[in-house]
Amino acid sequence: MFPDSTGELSDLLVSISLGVKLISQMVATAGFKGLHGYSGHVNTHGDEVRQIDREADEVLVELLGSSDHFGLLVSEERDDVIATQAIGAGGKYVIAFDPLDGSSNIGSSIPTGTIFCIFRRQDLAKGASEQDFCQAGHAIVAAGYSVYGAKTSFVYSAGDGVHDFTLDPSIGEFVLTEERITVPERGNIFSVNEGNWCWWDDRMRAFIADLKGRNLVAEKPYTGRYVGSLVADFDRTLRKGGIFMYPTDSKRPNGRLRLLYECLPLAFIMEQSGGFAINGRERLIDVTPTNIHQRSAFIAGSPTEMKWFARSVYDYDL
Repeated sequence: MFPDSTGELSDLLVSISLGVKLISQMVATAGFKGLHGYSGHVNTHGDEVRQIDREADEVLVELLGSSDHFGLLVSEERDDVIATQAIGAGGKYVIAFDPLDGSSNIGSSIPTGTIFCIFRRQDLAKGASEQDFCQAGHAIVAAGYSVYGAKTSFVYSAGDGVHDFTLDPSIGEFVLTEERITVPERGNIFSVNEGNWCWWDDRMRAFIADLKGRNLVAEKPYTGRYVGSLVADFDRTLRKGGIFMYPTDSKRPNGRLRLLYECLPLAFIMEQSGGFAINGRERLIDVTPTNIHQRSAFIAGSPTEMKWFARSVYDYDL
């Protein structure tokens, strides 16, 4: 299908899937290996780092850093970019990842996951640099996430639809279980942390109140579902439709989630499935990060609910 393909992208996606397998096993055995506690370190965001976060981070850094495809890595758990052995050997890609999203919930058996996105280096004639990560979301080569729960899934897009693989533990391999996922045109579920109500502006509160009432769009109240693990809430929204919201508020005027390795890859996935993802006034795939740990608002979901949100809260049409 792709006569000019070198197989390099396929190879690096296989490397990522291997990391997902290793982290999946780590999550499943965290309880009796004593990985639920804190490591004693604080990351660049001011969050205490859990032991399992550090373990997952080290797995991906070691595995991807030795793949010869990535010149630089960015991890949520590291302050700075990470140079690899491929940086001087022409590694033409850079990757940013959240090694274990939702790790604070792991002791409660709530799903966790890994999120990643891959960019091409902007100038192969020059050395890789942090600027290679400062590219708009539509420049992403491939992005994806895993969910570690009742099953281990691996969802990714390389710009030609969204595909879902499920880990078959009997053979230790990912098996294609859904090709070309399409988000429903509309849903009946909203997902948001209503504990932040006191910090929202009046228009955001009015939109949530409308979702919970007998509104003109749905003619019945929406169902509220919020896990508190980004990959779990996003994965449900992708498959069942509706809307996931983590907007700006008076406490977090720049948003809560990380733009580069949480918002952009998931926005890329949602747009590839036929939905929308915005930070409020902009589609996220058009946003260019200015630093590797930049924060952002994130609202994503089905076309019907996303258009309704944009008109109601920000006065524009998607």
